[in-house]
Amino acid sequence: MKNPILTLALTTLTTCTILSSCTSAADKVKNEQENVIDANEKLTEAEQEYYAEIEDYKNENLDKIAANQKSIADFKARVDFDKKEARDDYNKRILELDQKNSDLKKKMDEFQESGKDNWSEFKKEFNRDMEELGKAFKDLTNNNVK
Repeated sequence: MKNPILTLALTTLTTCTILSSCTSAADKVKNEQENVIDANEKLTEAEQEYYAEIEDYKNENLDKIAANQKSIADFKARVDFDKKEARDDYNKRILELDQKNSDLKKKMDEFQESGKDNWSEFKKEFNRDMEELGKAFKDLTNNNVK
């Protein structure tokens, strides 16, 4: 007599445990929908940060390019007071710098957002080009002072 009661009690306890731990299909679907919504929100936020980073980078470098243009104009004005032989050489070098500066501006304007890998590569290459241009400006001004 004790054996069937014990079996019934264990069966009831096991059934209650199984039923209470199971989630319904509707609950699973609801949880998955919430996960998808959260993932979409995070993706949208990441995209906004990505585009904001690109815009900030472009604005920062366009300001540098504009400053380079001003430096070129200032340097052209100073070169007019040099000797003719030196002036021709400096004017040639200034034209080269002006062309490089214009090329960088064009490159920045034409950049199309096409993924983080392309953006990283573009930024790395563009930074290198800007550094080279900055060094060329320093070399030119150092040579002019001598």
